[in-house]
Amino acid sequence: MKAFFELYRQHEKLAPLVREIAWAHNLVIMGKCKDPLEREFYLRMTRKFGWSKNVLIHQIENQSYEKTLLGQTNFDQTLTPALRAQAKLALKDDYTFDFLELGAAHSERELERALIARVEEFLRAMGGLFAFMGSQYRLEVDGREFFVDLLLFHRRLRCLVAIELKVGEFQPEFVGKMQFYLTALDRQVRQEDENPSIGIILCKEKSRTIVEYALHDANKPIGVATYEITRTLPKELKGQLPRPEEIAALLEGLEP
Repeated sequence: MKAFFELYRQHEKLAPLVREIAWAHNLVIMGKCKDPLEREFYLRMTRKFGWSKNVLIHQIENQSYEKTLLGQTNFDQTLTPALRAQAKLALKDDYTFDFLELGAAHSERELERALIARVEEFLRAMGGLFAFMGSQYRLEVDGREFFVDLLLFHRRLRCLVAIELKVGEFQPEFVGKMQFYLTALDRQVRQEDENPSIGIILCKEKSRTIVEYALHDANKPIGVATYEITRTLPKELKGQLPRPEEIAALLEGLEP
């Protein structure tokens, strides 16, 4: 309690937040996070997305703070101000699926089946508050069938989330296919009280510059992320986190 008091007494922004989550969560954040902005991130995300203690520990160990801030999306151009910050903080730049028993060489179908077989761990790795809607989700357009690899629903964002799995490197044409899926979902599946559907293109590798170019003129909300089987943050990205003031501004976008 003494350490808790001394840690937060001089942080006017953080002091109110610690009262809004459980004591067990506070102990985890206090013990595992050393930077004030990192603590603020996990305090706000725990409150906003209702993370359990185990989910919070998983998020910290998998470097969600760093991987979220590095996220590549076009949400600033395609979502309303009320949704932008929440959506950006709900998606990560890299997902760790260390619970999968897959070798380095695997197919997209093998990856999909492995994720479905461990769906609880998969949803936890995605960040919590996701509900599983189906795999190879069927859409019919003009008499032709199309299938979304994985379809989720984010309860807090209140939107469908389409996921395309790619075991290779990101290609620009993936964006066009995802835009088609999102249009079909919005017209055929989305309920009237739900927000626009969001797409996640999940690849084994990506060029950040190519992703930036591919998303520049896309008119549907899409994020491009990578996945890995081990818990590492690429060394070349460690120096690419936004400036502290940019991080603070993003966190302020999370409404109570």
